Amino acid sequence: MPRISTLRITRSHKIATAVLVAAGSVTAITATGGPSEAQTTATRSSVSVEPVAAAGIPTAKDAAEKAAQENAAKEAAAKKATAKALAEKERSEKQAANRSTERKAVTPKKYANNLDGWIRESLDIMEKKNIPGSYEGLHRNIMRESSGNPNAVNDWDINARNGIPSKGLLQVIQPTFDAYHVKGTPKNLTDPVANITAAANYAADRYGSIDNVDSAY
Repeated sequence: MPRISTLRITRSHKIATAVLVAAGSVTAITATGGPSEAQTTATRSSVSVEPVAAAGIPTAKDAAEKAAQENAAKEAAAKKATAKALAEKERSEKQAANRSTERKAVTPKKYANNLDGWIRESLDIMEKKNIPGSYEGLHRNIMRESSGNPNAVNDWDINARNGIPSKGLLQVIQPTFDAYHVKGTPKNLTDPVANITAAANYAADRYGSIDNVDSAY
């Protein structure tokens, strides 16, 4: 047999080739180190294709669910904003109403300094104190008793002879005024509003209302 003087083997990722060098001749032996092209093609064709969603791309179902979630979140946010706006509106209206009430409470009602104004002020006080009486009833009795003069004094009747003359718009004696004086009015017998209100309070106690009085009382 010929003597083999050199053996060289070259490899690549697919084919390894062995070359035998003999005396005066070269013999090449080729060995495949990897699969054939046909095998590679077959292997590639047999690999299963993953679903689109598995590759990170959402499917139509995923997109629909996400859109539904986003819409629900938007609706919830809109409802929350509407509720907040309504609550803020209600709070503002309540504050405005409170400020209006406070202004009314701070600013006293003004009355004319005449018989009409005295009667109207007395009526407002009587209403708060639940004392019955009308403008007509007060005015009618005032005109009979004093002709509308808040400083009128009766110095001839029995009360005057007893030292306690009737005074003021509705001709009230001091003991009666003291007993029926209405809190919040001046403690002055001849003060127009105090006189009217005390007399109306007395008449309500004795006659049911100043409206029921048509003569000396």
